[in-house]
Amino acid sequence: MLDFPRWKILSITITLAIGVLLSFPSFIPESLSARWGLSGLPRINLGLDLSGGSHLMLEADTTDLAKQNIDRMEESVRTEMRRADPPIAIGDISTTGGRLSFFVRDGAQLDAAVERIRTLTQPSGMTGQRDWNVAVVDSTRIVLTPTEAGLAQATDAAMQVATEVVRKRIDEMGTREPNIVRQGSDRILVQVPGLQDPAALKALLGRTAKLEFKLVDLTADPAAVAQGRAPVGSEVLAYPESPTGVPLIAVQRRAMLSGDELIDAKLSYNSQTNEPVVSITFNSEGGRKFARVTQENVGKPFAMILDGKVLSAPNINEPILGGQAQISGRFTTDSANQLAIALRSGKLPVALKVVEERTVGPELGADSIRAGTLASAIAAVAVIIFMLISYGRFGFYADMAVVINVFVILGIMALLNGTLTLPGIAGFVLTIGTAVDANVLINERIREELRRGRSPTQAVEHGYKEASRTIFEANVTHAIAGGIMFVLGSAQVKGFAVVLLLGIATSVFTAVVFTRMMVSTWLRRARPTTLNI
Repeated sequence: MLDFPRWKILSITITLAIGVLLSFPSFIPESLSARWGLSGLPRINLGLDLSGGSHLMLEADTTDLAKQNIDRMEESVRTEMRRADPPIAIGDISTTGGRLSFFVRDGAQLDAAVERIRTLTQPSGMTGQRDWNVAVVDSTRIVLTPTEAGLAQATDAAMQVATEVVRKRIDEMGTREPNIVRQGSDRILVQVPGLQDPAALKALLGRTAKLEFKLVDLTADPAAVAQGRAPVGSEVLAYPESPTGVPLIAVQRRAMLSGDELIDAKLSYNSQTNEPVVSITFNSEGGRKFARVTQENVGKPFAMILDGKVLSAPNINEPILGGQAQISGRFTTDSANQLAIALRSGKLPVALKVVEERTVGPELGADSIRAGTLASAIAAVAVIIFMLISYGRFGFYADMAVVINVFVILGIMALLNGTLTLPGIAGFVLTIGTAVDANVLINERIREELRRGRSPTQAVEHGYKEASRTIFEANVTHAIAGGIMFVLGSAQVKGFAVVLLLGIATSVFTAVVFTRMMVSTWLRRARPTTLNI
């Protein structure tokens, strides 16, 4: 137990020295780091509660998601009926009441239509339900109703995608270490340290960026459109920049092309008017669709629709074969750039609205840092004095382990590009107090061995050996509790759990291995006949 060859001493010393050195860049202000050429070194990021920033809680619009679900199924039904051999003729599809209904023109094809539609439904998890109920009404009409299990599954899938889209959009803003996590079934928590004005962030995240290209319905009666009515198969959308002065326009419900086929979007300027526009580039499939649609509809107006509003509806003067287009709509440079970011990041599968907003000023963060540093310093000094008074030389070794342990935790967090939060500082204070638990157990065990008449070397050896099992079991229980907090806790609780778990691992190493090495070295050199512990 007390045998420490030179290679082992060197490896322990080098390991701890690296951990301590990794923590130093985090204590240097970023301005000085950049001046000294140290900006590339790993450092700890400060969380929202320490550096200040913006906090948003986003909630999904489940009504919008249900409508999208119905629209997708409508398109799937039309496609499936066309693919049948022979094709199955159906009437107009109604989407009123949150369900799909249509009649089959040939009653002899009703059963075939039902069978083909059933293949479009999917099981919903382990519930045994399917995502759509298919029923026949009045012998000729088929009705599809979304199930609760199906809607829940669609919401979960949409929120997974939405979380990643939100993350991509915020990363495009160049912010450091945003905290983006799902909360419950239909909410996303967004925390962006250092961002004091959340207006741009809300504008970026509140935009669904659902881009669609649809043909304008030229058969619609302008008077009916002005009242919000459109022919069957079409819909009325807002058109704020309409040249006719009527802020409404009728477009076909079926999208000819969508933003899903985009591969790039960037801010550019119109060569004639010098106004900001967004230049978009389609992938190969989208380029072919765009070329085919423009070839087949020369002379007809083609509406560019963003988040349910028509930006423009220019006439197709000639086929567009290059797979590129421009979106114009009286943008400013900032709004065009935000739209480009949103389109590059992908559309949100569901509309998100801000239900909670909070801004933390940097002054409050600085106060939190000062308070946390003071608490940590008081805890460290109190522990150091107590251990010195209680155990003398052995207490001094334990104090060295505590100080090194703090720096090693900071170094590991910097290496992992971790984020320190206010609960994390609380974890530090707790770690300082509990880091000496192992040394207290070891030192008390050494005292017992000395009272039994053992020599100093034997007492130390048995003290470390017998206390190791208790130390291991105690820290395993701590680690289990920390792991549960990390897995199930909120973002603030996770910050506490991370520091706690790191502290458990590093404190066992410093309190047991490092102090044993120090004691072993002293015993070999001094060869004491008695121990004052």
